[in-house]
Amino acid sequence: MTPDGRYFVVRGRLWRLSNPALPPGEREALTKALMAARRSVRAALRAGDAAALAEARAAVDKAKRALGERGPVWWTDGAPDLNRKMVGNTPYAAWYAGLDA
Repeated sequence: MTPDGRYFVVRGRLWRLSNPALPPGEREALTKALMAARRSVRAALRAGDAAALAEARAAVDKAKRALGERGPVWWTDGAPDLNRKMVGNTPYAAWYAGLDA
């Protein structure tokens, strides 16, 4: 996780974290909805059902937006959204390089 708590890094790429200001009950409900939507994506892929897949992917997107992982950023300091950027090409590059040291 980045020092400011906005992203986590997977294979050198930044991924936005959920909004830490969400109330615990709301976060739990949204996380459950996200996991159910992901299971629906898997089931639709296995079944080869394009309509169900589109619906399931829309549900994943809706849950991620509600969690703050997509859409408008949840922080208010004006910092840009670096979601899905390679960490080495961002202001976090030095921090990330220091993790190996």
